[in-house]
Amino acid sequence: MYRKSRKLAPGTVNRRLGAVRRLAYEAADCGLLSPDLAAGIRRVKGVKKLGVRLGNWLTAEQGERLWRSPDSGRLKGKRDRALLAVLLACGLRRHEAVDLDFSHLQQREQHWVIVDIVGKAGHTRTVPMPDWVKNVLDEWQMRRGSLLAKFFAV
Repeated sequence: MYRKSRKLAPGTVNRRLGAVRRLAYEAADCGLLSPDLAAGIRRVKGVKKLGVRLGNWLTAEQGERLWRSPDSGRLKGKRDRALLAVLLACGLRRHEAVDLDFSHLQQREQHWVIVDIVGKAGHTRTVPMPDWVKNVLDEWQMRRGSLLAKFFAV
């Protein structure tokens, strides 16, 4: 009932329940809460996530049409193609793509990856980069003529 009145998503409720459970464990370990009460708190069921997230998803053909749409004959078009390719193929958020520099691009086990991306909530991750995206980036870099620190600086 409380969840419905507050209109909270199941994931939010489950995250908060997890925090309460951890607090109960800690309180029981410190002797501030009886072990039976802590065990009872532990047994509280989370909220089930029903359904599938909706959204507007691009098909592979639509994604390819999108990243190929900028004019590759112009410098700005090559940059835009490279940016769109990285966003679409690597699944980066806008702020992650803007913060990229060439130190993030590395080859590991014969595959290109973008390393140490700091994303939501400060999480650091490594993302694989398809070879075709690396080729688009190389084309942009060659045309630009300089190794500026940031990927997408003009």
